[in-house]
Amino acid sequence: MTLSPARVPATGVRRLTTTLYGYAFLDDFVLLYPVYALLFADTGLSLWQISSLFALWSVTGVLLEVPSGAWADTASRRRLLWIGPLLTAAGFALWVAVPSYGAFAAGFVLWGAGGALGSGALEALVYDELDHLGAAGRYARVMGRARAARLTGTVASLGLAGPVFAQGGYAAVGAASLVACALTALTATRFPEHRVRPETGGEGWAATLRTGLAQVRRDRSVRGALLLVPAVAAVWGALDEYTPLLVRDIGVAEATVPYLIMLIWAGATVGGLLAGPAERLGTTGFAALLAGAALVLAVGGVSRSLTGIALVGLAFAGFQLAEVLADVRLQHRIDESRRATLTSVASLATELATVATFGAYALLGAGLSHGTVFAVLAVPYLMTALALLRARAATARR
Repeated sequence: MTLSPARVPATGVRRLTTTLYGYAFLDDFVLLYPVYALLFADTGLSLWQISSLFALWSVTGVLLEVPSGAWADTASRRRLLWIGPLLTAAGFALWVAVPSYGAFAAGFVLWGAGGALGSGALEALVYDELDHLGAAGRYARVMGRARAARLTGTVASLGLAGPVFAQGGYAAVGAASLVACALTALTATRFPEHRVRPETGGEGWAATLRTGLAQVRRDRSVRGALLLVPAVAAVWGALDEYTPLLVRDIGVAEATVPYLIMLIWAGATVGGLLAGPAERLGTTGFAALLAGAALVLAVGGVSRSLTGIALVGLAFAGFQLAEVLADVRLQHRIDESRRATLTSVASLATELATVATFGAYALLGAGLSHGTVFAVLAVPYLMTALALLRARAATARR
């Protein structure tokens, strides 16, 4: 029985959302974020080597994303959410202790594994817990605020990274990042989990994966919602890794870079907070959102100025909002028993597209400035917006 909004257990929702927002904040409160690309460059790595590390990170996710999602549908999602940050902490420790290409690669493998454990499991746990409380209709607002909390953690880490880096260098920001990961794992143990895990006999997660993929094949609406997630999330997620290099290209001091990255992510935070009201956007409005953000990104990228950095932040706000809305569309179309699995399939597609974006960035960056590459990579969003409008028109004709 679905409870009316007035009868939703307020205490249960409050516990879930408080834990979620704390987890999201701490998970991105990592002082290494704004400077690790600089760490790689200062260690002597080339652009190709840096891009290969980002690609390795994504490949790790590709290999582990779907099995971990199916595992989350047959095991405790909460357990996976606290193991993941501990793996990430081990990776960061390697980076700071023995900075080298090999250590960076091993760290990205550990980080990728930790991220894969949480990807799909978090969205599935939150949606099903809200549904258990009769509040599934709040998912867009709750996840939008969670994205905002996550980005607030990013912004806070950017604000602290500058002075901490100035005082203690990479060792200091690395130590602070390890503490943040430990607190993230501790917070994850506070998640409620009322789901009764299905009995799968000896087949385990493989059977869950097969049934989930069968649903994608036979249901066009699920398939479209699933493909929209990587179409929105991949490119700007990859560009995020290059924003420190974009900022440094405008001629600011390295100590100033975290503050300008903070400006970019402040815009993305606002985008997450708009998810609740923006859930009413139809296909045309969603396409307009993507196209507008793409144009702003292109202009901001080629501006090579502080104003251009602010425009990149505005574009990231649009992409963040679109990513939350794409996730909401997917969650509304899949059922509980395969929720983490199909969310992870969407994440797998995102990782594959992200790897392709890293390769494209390395190729384009060999002859173009970072700002020009940002502008070129806005084009896929214009193509996605056009595809959405064409699909809507075809549906209307049918």
